[in-house]
Amino acid sequence: MKITILDDWFDTLRNLPCFTKLEGLDVTVWTDHVQETDTLAERLQNTDILVLFRERTKITSALLDRLPNLKVISQRGVYPHVDVEACTRNGVLLCSKQPKGGAPNFAAAELTWGLIIAAMRQIPQQMASTKQGKWQIGVGKTLHGRTLGLYGYGRIAKVVSHYAEAFGMKVVWWSSLAGRDRALQDGKTVAKNREAFFSESDVVSVHLRLKPETKGIITRDDLMGMRKDAVFVNTSRAGLIEPGALLDALNAGTPGTAAIDVFDTEPLTDADDPLLRHPNLICTPHIGFVTEDEFDHQFTDIFDQIVAYLNGSPMHMINPEALNV
Repeated sequence: MKITILDDWFDTLRNLPCFTKLEGLDVTVWTDHVQETDTLAERLQNTDILVLFRERTKITSALLDRLPNLKVISQRGVYPHVDVEACTRNGVLLCSKQPKGGAPNFAAAELTWGLIIAAMRQIPQQMASTKQGKWQIGVGKTLHGRTLGLYGYGRIAKVVSHYAEAFGMKVVWWSSLAGRDRALQDGKTVAKNREAFFSESDVVSVHLRLKPETKGIITRDDLMGMRKDAVFVNTSRAGLIEPGALLDALNAGTPGTAAIDVFDTEPLTDADDPLLRHPNLICTPHIGFVTEDEFDHQFTDIFDQIVAYLNGSPMHMINPEALNV
């Protein structure tokens, strides 16, 4: 069986403990990123098992139709980037563990908090000014006593709330109706309505999964309802925001600052992109989950799926009917 891993940009996986699970197997690791169907089809022509690195590469019907040897795709989490119907039609089994319960993604929560501090204390701007010999350039804001609005009542948001409480911030929640009900049952403070959530928070941080029902859930009106001195943070997915809304809101000055880890196009390498160039944007290149610890945790699950398949007991099957094609 030939195994191919895509998008391991820094060739990290080979040096992690979990990689020993593939010992003795024929493994190829690609450390660049391509999306062109012709190039991918050529690279994967002899691949039996494909390993995906989150949602970095889209697996389309046009690509799957050109991979006669492919039997399994192993990944973890949601799979909006994979054409499941085309997988089934081509007899390709998609295995993807859906994390439920257990430990949250601490890496993402920690980066969220780093972006909040960076935005509120102007760390990137102050650093750039200092390196240029200009010393201080403005006055930041203290977190203690301010309000953090968390959109989404899930595991990562709950970790971020603990950080906020340790810094003396007030935490206010918003979510789906079911999420708000759970928050209230847990004794949390829920905003009186959606408008109040956005307008009264000093910082709004979004922690939702990107699904059809959450796509574009953060609207232009939501963002423009924030204060001019507020900060909007997104370390989840860019698709949660209405297309073009964040740039429009920053241009309007409400919110005053955005701190994000995710973009509509990734990797984003256009230095002239208007959002990327905006002076009130603080950003990182989708590194919320990019730590050695988180990689080892996630790819342990992914490689376990491969071992299970090779042992004749596939698990975490999204389309088991593909086995009968």
